[in-house]
Amino acid sequence: MKKRTMETSLAAFSPKLVRTVERRLFLRQGLSLGALAMLSGCKLTDDESVQKLLTGMSRWNDGAQAVIFSQARLAPEFPESAITKPFPFNAFYTEDEITYVDGKQYKLELAGKIRDKKSWALPELYALPQTSQITRHICVEGWSAIGKWSGVRFSDFLERIGADTTAKYIGFECADDYSTSIDMATALHPQTLLTFRFADQILPPKYGFPMKLRIPTKLGFKNPKHIMAMTVTNEYPGGYWEDQGYNWFSGS
Repeated sequence: MKKRTMETSLAAFSPKLVRTVERRLFLRQGLSLGALAMLSGCKLTDDESVQKLLTGMSRWNDGAQAVIFSQARLAPEFPESAITKPFPFNAFYTEDEITYVDGKQYKLELAGKIRDKKSWALPELYALPQTSQITRHICVEGWSAIGKWSGVRFSDFLERIGADTTAKYIGFECADDYSTSIDMATALHPQTLLTFRFADQILPPKYGFPMKLRIPTKLGFKNPKHIMAMTVTNEYPGGYWEDQGYNWFSGS
């Protein structure tokens, strides 16, 4: 297992959570954490009270973003001249720990509220109608990069497999021990792609071979790589970072 352990202390959690809250609460136009602490009477040295405050505001933020999310609102797209070179590697592990998947043996497993749960081999996925986008990847750590991604519109794939699009969530399990989940509205957004290529080449392992879900309307950690299985469900699936306090919706 490659998962990093994270302490439950304020010192371990707060830097990432505070950055997320400062960026995203009240749609980037709200109160700072200091102001929230003053209003709530919480002490920043009080681990339990701070975590309750952050968790509550994180849930509020998730709900607010979900309400204003629109499938008609597109993320910016760019010309090829704007592509970031080299495109950065990013994961919860180092580059020398990249996961390698055997493409010949690969099968995408489907579960949950799906009519046709047959597994999909890579040649079958590659044969689906493809589209490309040049969009910005925005990391919760504060950096961004522009790349070209190609694959099948996720909404088309969900229709093809008979997914219940009235379900609330889609959860993903990955070969690198990562997991995440997204809301159905985001899954059906026209720019959400199940991608197999990066920069017109088969997706390199460091960017997620054999497939990566590219969601330009969400922060980077909501874009799973090395996807092995997906589940359509009404039960909240959580995720690697989400279970450690990150905003679940995390729109960009």
